[in-house]
Amino acid sequence: MKRLMMAAAACVLAGCSNDQGELRAWMQEVRANARPIQTRVEEPKRFAPFRYDDEAQVDPFSPQKLAAMVEGSQRAGANGLKPDLNRRREALEAFPLDTIRMVGHLANGQRNHALLQVDRTVYQAHVGSYAGQNFGVITRISENEVLLRELVQDAAGDWVQRDSTLRLQEGSSQ
Repeated sequence: MKRLMMAAAACVLAGCSNDQGELRAWMQEVRANARPIQTRVEEPKRFAPFRYDDEAQVDPFSPQKLAAMVEGSQRAGANGLKPDLNRRREALEAFPLDTIRMVGHLANGQRNHALLQVDRTVYQAHVGSYAGQNFGVITRISENEVLLRELVQDAAGDWVQRDSTLRLQEGSSQ
């Protein structure tokens, strides 16, 4: 048994010899046949700096400009629209409109109700209820859709109305 282990050790050590002649010959051959890359790098293009002349402009960070922006966001726009910020918020106003799904419709003799689902909770809404984060008020409920009128600010800071629709989601479950 001892002789077998000595023979195995000798074979392993023979494989770890320092005979690298073949490897060195191959490396010399590759170096001799390799050609250097001789592409010329172009000189960088000249950069002409742009001079921003702000003497005639209003400083966007001046206190007067910032105060005017805050005042403008709280005032009614040129069209007289603005949301009622003092009214009590409803549950569906906490969710973006694209996460609210219409999953049903209820009707009694006087009113139509929409069943609106967010995550796994179903809410009952009627005309005049608010939904979505853009001050959306429900204007009409039919058997297969809910129409909303939202108030959003345009680029100038004025409030504008935007119509949105939630359609009945049949057969889809979360």
